[in-house]
Amino acid sequence: MFGGAFATVRWYAHRIEARLIEPANGGWKRATSILSILLARAFRSPTCAAVTAVAQAPHAALSWVMDRQHHYRIVNRWTGNLGTGTSAYAAYSRAHELSGLDKAAAIPGSSDPLYRGDRTRYNPEELLLGALSACHMLWVLHLSADAGITITEYVDEPWGEMSEYADGSGEFTRVVLRPRVKIVQADQVHDAVEIHARAHAVCALARSMNFPVEHEVQVIT
Repeated sequence: MFGGAFATVRWYAHRIEARLIEPANGGWKRATSILSILLARAFRSPTCAAVTAVAQAPHAALSWVMDRQHHYRIVNRWTGNLGTGTSAYAAYSRAHELSGLDKAAAIPGSSDPLYRGDRTRYNPEELLLGALSACHMLWVLHLSADAGITITEYVDEPWGEMSEYADGSGEFTRVVLRPRVKIVQADQVHDAVEIHARAHAVCALARSMNFPVEHEVQVIT
């Protein structure tokens, strides 16, 4: 275990495979740093001649540890020019649209109504909650299917807490996911609840936040 994260390391004749799994909150960065150094040292071994170039750069070793790297793109288009642009704070709308290639529909966006936003459109704070909820849910569905647990209904009503400071800046301090899940197997309710902890450990978005992402789970049959 490295910095609160578990690591699996496999040694072969001419190569080493390493993977970090289910890192605890706060342990990921330290764990990857430690593991990259250990791998860099290991690469200096004569038995690892094929990767001696990586030994010269621990950051390269770290990228080698990762299984895959993903990239995402989206288009954010402001549609709130009411004729005079941003000539004054009250002269423009906060309306915008989020869209992407091959997407079925654009997401109508605005700001929080407290900041002259349109309450009928999604604000960034709500979209953050939605993204965290969706990431967690998709992992729960995946892990449940793997465990032989049949989910028939899933509804989440997450809430978030954000602090605002005198200079106008703000930051989220807490998000609580509140999934209500219906399953078929009455004897697997406990297992179905436990899966949420595993989902939290692997959800990329929850792992990327600098504030607690909690979950209050209700499982019924």
